Amino acid sequence: MSQLVDKPLIMANNMTDTITKPNASNDNAPSLQNSNTAGQSWFNREIPGIKQQLTAPLTAVETEPSTECSSCHSMITNTALIFNCYVCPHCDHHLPMSARERLNWLLDQVNGELGQEFTAKDPLSFVDSKPYPARMSEAQEKTGESEALIVMYGKLRNLDVVTCAFDFRFMGGSMGSVVGDRFVQAAEKALEDKVPLICFAASGGARMQEGLLSLMQMARTAAAIERLRIAGIPYIVVLTNPVYGGVTASLAMLGDIHLAEPKAMIGFAGKRVIEQTVRETLEEPFQRAEFLLEHGVVDEVVHRHQLIDTIYRLLAKLCHVPNLNAQ
Repeated sequence: MSQLVDKPLIMANNMTDTITKPNASNDNAPSLQNSNTAGQSWFNREIPGIKQQLTAPLTAVETEPSTECSSCHSMITNTALIFNCYVCPHCDHHLPMSARERLNWLLDQVNGELGQEFTAKDPLSFVDSKPYPARMSEAQEKTGESEALIVMYGKLRNLDVVTCAFDFRFMGGSMGSVVGDRFVQAAEKALEDKVPLICFAASGGARMQEGLLSLMQMARTAAAIERLRIAGIPYIVVLTNPVYGGVTASLAMLGDIHLAEPKAMIGFAGKRVIEQTVRETLEEPFQRAEFLLEHGVVDEVVHRHQLIDTIYRLLAKLCHVPNLNAQ
């Protein structure tokens, strides 16, 4: 009979924790204490719910227009690139700049632009995968420029200068008749005002769609540079990545001083063409700016952050004007 009474009392004790079992011996005390603890933990257990997944706040790279570095493949916001002169903050790789961005970055004051009246014609009615006029229209729509060379004149600190820059996005910066016209006009402007001429070269060579007319620009630009040399007017060339073909064989290698950006590819024929000709594998840094510096082709390899100061220092020396940096 006592066993029949004991079981309800033990269950009541577990449920209410107020009823105690009568005539409990000391041996059963620990088991009752464990039962009470189990009952309390069951009533006081944490009720499971839906866990809220916390998402990390979006970074600037995910919310702003960004560009992938072609060297280290890191993503950089376009704003950060502009403030860092299009140099990767992670690996120091020099990313390409458009011609207009480069000239506006160089000049403290832009007084005007030259050569916009020149437009390309189609004298050969040239057609490759598409007609030449269609290819020109496509390049103009892509870049917002009318040709591959932009010419501006203005002030670099206390110096009046004429500057020109190739835009590699425009049909590979190829040199056609309009590019030759604009460069000659820039040289004539520098000759007339007796101010230095600065050229940022970035090209794949002569433009095949204009045939012999493109090759003639090599002689025209070389003649204009010779007139500057005779008049004693400085002509500085900055070689950017890449410079090849007819541009290298003419205006890009006829400067008084040749500067180059780090790791810029510079040559006449491409590396693959040379390897096929000599039947040898040409390892890095063949045709890089540092390789050409060692072999006396360029005068100095300059980081883009120091480029403006270097150009100004050289021009101040050549033009015999006070160097504002030294004051």
